[in-house]
Amino acid sequence: QVQLVESGGGLVQAGGSLRLSCATSGRSFSNYFMGWFRQAPGKEREFVSAISWSGTSTFYADSVKGRFSISRDNAKKTGYLQMNSLKPEDTAVYYCAATYRGASIMNQNEYFAWGQGTQVTVSS
Repeated sequence: QVQLVESGGGLVQAGGSLRLSCATSGRSFSNYFMGWFRQAPGKEREFVSAISWSGTSTFYADSVKGRFSISRDNAKKTGYLQMNSLKPEDTAVYYCAATYRGASIMNQNEYFAWGQGTQVTVSS
């Protein structure tokens, strides 16, 4: 069993930055990949980014590439999503999730544990 708790969301102006954190407990954090997804009002949840168990491989949706950066600290059992140059279209509830090595990391159905989400609102 693994539990994930996001934090760091909030209201920011366009062009600003936020850093989301995903604190975990339970099963060994370093054994699985971590992903970030988001869901805007009226839209389906979509993949944002993912990172391998070692942190050496990272993946990004085209919409955030070059602006967002994913990282993890296995000693602290915490993952991070640094979001820069935020745009109003980045407004959404952001979720972190865990999946196993070899899973299709862009497919939310491949993730076995989810956080409760944190709201990010970007004003124009």
